[in-house]
Amino acid sequence: MPPRLPTQAARALRRLATPSTPIARYLSTTTPYLAAPSAAGPGSSFARMPAPPNPPSARPPETRKSQLIRTYTSLLRTTPLILFFQHSNLTADEWSAVRRELNNALDAATPEGSPVLGSDVHLQVLRTRMFNVALKLAEFYDPEVAKANPNTQQGRKGPLVHDLSMAAYEAMKSFEVPEDSAYAQISPLLCGPTAALVFPAVSPAHLAAALRILSPSPPKFPAPTRKKSPSYYDPLVQNGLQKLLLVGGRVEGDVFDVEGVKWVGGIEGGLDGLRAQLVYILQSAGLGLTNALEAGSKSLWLTLEGRKTMLEEEGKPAEAEEKKSE
Repeated sequence: MPPRLPTQAARALRRLATPSTPIARYLSTTTPYLAAPSAAGPGSSFARMPAPPNPPSARPPETRKSQLIRTYTSLLRTTPLILFFQHSNLTADEWSAVRRELNNALDAATPEGSPVLGSDVHLQVLRTRMFNVALKLAEFYDPEVAKANPNTQQGRKGPLVHDLSMAAYEAMKSFEVPEDSAYAQISPLLCGPTAALVFPAVSPAHLAAALRILSPSPPKFPAPTRKKSPSYYDPLVQNGLQKLLLVGGRVEGDVFDVEGVKWVGGIEGGLDGLRAQLVYILQSAGLGLTNALEAGSKSLWLTLEGRKTMLEEEGKPAEAEEKKSE
């Protein structure tokens, strides 16, 4: 026969195995206590607690659809320059290598005293469907119009007209996109795996440096030489760059094709150079207008002077004959 425990030891083990409080009995995993929740007693506050809510999502917040739409709409409303690339499923190592070369080139191209730093430019992979929805909201959704609608859902602090509200959904569901809008022009490019190069400001110097790395096109945007940047020719970097294709850009709300993006990157002197070109054009136009106005008055003056001279010459023989007759 198996050995028997002393009576006192058996009673101690039973006390340890039996939950001593109503909460402990409620949380016990043994069948008798789970099957009898009334053991918590009618006066227990824990027994009157509501059922626990659904467990929190295991998905990271930054990858949830609602958070993605918030992020993308904020990006589109605050970022003046975005380049779009189609990528062919780069590996994590290839993305890291491409970003490393891009950051090195941007840091080297940052002019002294520039408000834009190379570290402020980011290359990120987009969730194309969510970005398309955010682009439509940023282009066409007007919260003020939704506030004026009496059918808009009301909250404690007023109408609910944020980007994730029912008002925004209803407004965009039945909205007909104009064919000449920026959304209609750029949405065909946002198909398949897409990445975006985001600039915090329109900086032609940084844009040119990025084009030399991600989409080189000599002679204006040549790739760095092997002597100057040997790491650029690493197989990992080259494999990643071969899977990237520049398809267009969005500059100050307007859509640019590849040639338009290269034109912005080719502005000499950056924005200061563009302002100088604009001043020169305005001055040239003003000078041309002044010359055109002066040309008319000069022509009239020359005509009158010529007529005056001709009349004076015609009157001289008559005066000579009068003198002879006298």
